[in-house]
Amino acid sequence: MYKNMQLSKYAKEHLSLYIFVAVILVTGVIFGAVMVNALSLEQKQEITRYLGNFFLTVDQGGLTDAQTSLSQVFSMHIKWVLIIWILGLSVIGLPLILILDFLKGVLVGFTVGYLAGQLSWKGMLFALVAVVPQNLIVIPVLIVSSVTAMSFSIYLVKHRFMQRKGSVAQPLIGYTSTILAMGALLLAVSAFEAYVSPVMMKWVTPSLVSFAS
Repeated sequence: MYKNMQLSKYAKEHLSLYIFVAVILVTGVIFGAVMVNALSLEQKQEITRYLGNFFLTVDQGGLTDAQTSLSQVFSMHIKWVLIIWILGLSVIGLPLILILDFLKGVLVGFTVGYLAGQLSWKGMLFALVAVVPQNLIVIPVLIVSSVTAMSFSIYLVKHRFMQRKGSVAQPLIGYTSTILAMGALLLAVSAFEAYVSPVMMKWVTPSLVSFAS
């Protein structure tokens, strides 16, 4: 009963922030997809050549070994969350958190938009096995991290400038604990990308090698 009351209180206090951050991410995804149409013919050809080489590498099993890939992928993901955590510790970091979320949306939207727009249904199939699965976890992780960081930043504003009573230590511990939990999820996602995604990609790359070349 108590936990339900706590969850209900948390939802009421943070729902607007979750909606706002989600809208920022979706806007970024749409913007990234639209950016594909702004590419010149030469840029599209260059990207297609790069993808062709990548598809060939995957098809021939020439990707980096799983352990090295795990380290690289986790490092890439955790940097986003750590930057968000650091920005949440400062009063002026709030708008920068939103910019990071927008940029993440742009990256996802551009990647999926290009694959689907330039490589037809085969590109969409590749996106579904290589891009979408991990982002089903990564994006919610970023949303939770961002909302938690923004909430803590707002708390600091109230505590410092509005002379609110209360210690910063307990909220900081809760904030950091949430970020650490998100980091653990990212480690699991990174393991999926390192060990499972290459196998899934290899299923669809044979048809894409000739198509993208």
